[in-house]
Amino acid sequence: MKKSKMKKLVLPIACTLLLFACSKDSDNSKNSNAGSLSEIDVSAYISENISYEEEDYQTNWEDENSISITLNGDKVSYDESAAIMTSGTTITIRSGGVYVLSGDLEDGQIVVDAPDTGKVQLVLNGVDIHNSKSAAIFIKEAEDTIITLAEGTENQVSDGEIYTEDDGSGEPNAAIFSKDDLTINGTGVLEVVGNYDNGIGSKDDLRIMEGTIKVTAVDDAILGRDLVAIKSGTFDINAGGDGIKSTNTNDTKGIIAIEDGTFNIKAGTDGIQAESSLYVADGDFTITAGGGSPETIEVREEMMGGQPWGDSAEEETEVEDTPSTKGLKANKEIAIGSGAFEIDTLDDAVHSDANITIMDGEFTILTGDDGIHAENELLIANGTIDIKKSYEGIEGKTVTINDGDISVITADDGINVSDGSSESAAPGEGMGMESAGNALLTINGGNVYVEADGDGLDANGSIVVTGGTIIVSGPTNDGNGALDYDGSFEISGGTLIALGSSGMAQATSDTSEQNSIMMTYSETQKAGTLVHLEDSNGNAIVTVKPNKDYQTVVISSSKITKDSNYVLYSDGSSTEVKSSGFSTGSYEKGTEVVEFTVSDTLTYVDESGISEAPTNNMGGPGGGGGRGQGGTPPSGNFEGGRGQAPEGNQNNGQSNESSSQ
Repeated sequence: MKKSKMKKLVLPIACTLLLFACSKDSDNSKNSNAGSLSEIDVSAYISENISYEEEDYQTNWEDENSISITLNGDKVSYDESAAIMTSGTTITIRSGGVYVLSGDLEDGQIVVDAPDTGKVQLVLNGVDIHNSKSAAIFIKEAEDTIITLAEGTENQVSDGEIYTEDDGSGEPNAAIFSKDDLTINGTGVLEVVGNYDNGIGSKDDLRIMEGTIKVTAVDDAILGRDLVAIKSGTFDINAGGDGIKSTNTNDTKGIIAIEDGTFNIKAGTDGIQAESSLYVADGDFTITAGGGSPETIEVREEMMGGQPWGDSAEEETEVEDTPSTKGLKANKEIAIGSGAFEIDTLDDAVHSDANITIMDGEFTILTGDDGIHAENELLIANGTIDIKKSYEGIEGKTVTINDGDISVITADDGINVSDGSSESAAPGEGMGMESAGNALLTINGGNVYVEADGDGLDANGSIVVTGGTIIVSGPTNDGNGALDYDGSFEISGGTLIALGSSGMAQATSDTSEQNSIMMTYSETQKAGTLVHLEDSNGNAIVTVKPNKDYQTVVISSSKITKDSNYVLYSDGSSTEVKSSGFSTGSYEKGTEVVEFTVSDTLTYVDESGISEAPTNNMGGPGGGGGRGQGGTPPSGNFEGGRGQAPEGNQNNGQSNESSSQ
């Protein structure tokens, strides 16, 4: 039986993926505390676990001993010697073979009821099949069923808004419905309209090899219970529910595996939703879910001790039960090898209730909630990720970035790691009492730009940086910081520039291997006012043109050495300024702000020279995870804080209170 084609996945994917860890020497093992996910070959993983049989590829039918079925309105003609039964305009195929359908069927049904008689191949050779009472094509039982889209043909299949004929179990419920495995192949065009419920549905495995598939459905467009496997093809999907979906809750089933193709998906709920795991090797994806991201994202009221300021601990916020409107979603694992993704969603753009692995690809994301969200581990090995609009940008219990070009713009936190273990003091009980969790953000390489109205890099735990170029354009309000961590921030390589307000500012830990400075200005500096640091010989350390107002700057670089003199300049001009504000060109000097000598791993500076740690007590030895000085709220507004989600959004099980504030 074809059900054996999906090899049984006996191991959880987090373990199984280790089989495909890259053999090359990479830097992703630099930090032993990083997440356990490894870089993988997604194409190899799909090939290993999703198999196809010879008939799945078979599109040739002219040379077969085929049986022609001609549809003519309310009349049907065929070879009467064939194993076919008719009742009015219902055509029932009772035996294996190749059946070539052509013409129009105004109100009828093609039924396959051929148990244990071999392969049934339905060749759609230019048909328009409509059934007002039930599925237009209904595969009741068959050992193997293949729908072939004849080359150069256009085929339409549709159903009515009300079903009056089913088997008593609510089935069929799709314009094309199969109780057994179904394969669609061929290079022709198939247009399916599911006026009643779903477009194309299979209760077992659904394989699509190629072709141009257009589906409009009241609910889900393309549905496979155990498996949806797509080799290639062009897909134009408009669904009131999910675009592509698997539903089996069995650990080894409910999988979606896409090897290639072009996908244009507009979904009322999720774009692509796997009950178990989702694997994408390659492809071109344009996904809009829930109508797309809102024009503006409401920032949520700052929470402290689990409650907004002034609210009693007993008060509870009611959360409306709204549909899931995510772009790519899996209840277990998501693994992406490559591809181009344009995702515009009301809820998270990419979401897994377990782990996410992104090996490569180009992502352009606009979302009303999180850009990329993993409830457990998230690994980004490479690729270009441009999160243009989000509530929070990248989130997980552990987030590991090995390489890539990543840009994140958020209404709240930029990159957030949280394990839900933060225990904040309630207002009036003293601040600075948060306990560090086990969440970990690790950056080993790449170019990372974060523009956040909340915290820039936010860890309910610790941060480790071993390489890369990181620019954080942090908050302008004093209720958040460009860097926010409860444990430690150990930096041993790369370049870090973090700019933001001063009220909650933190620097890197003074136990780091690489030296850092933290400059605090007496007044807020305007956006566009350049920051330039150079050594006593005039060699540039960093030059950056901030995109937002700032009062503190943290700079860490391998070029900063102990017992050496440095000069910090303000304003002036620079060439080759990137969109992140980072400059790789020449600098024309502006105003000298301060000259100082680095004598420690972490050096605090103001306009007068070497200074003490800021009085907010956020940047002392070890980095500190505290918050403020007393029992009153920190000064400043909370525009970048948390509170109510945008209408129609939820945080999908992860409370904002558990995140580092």
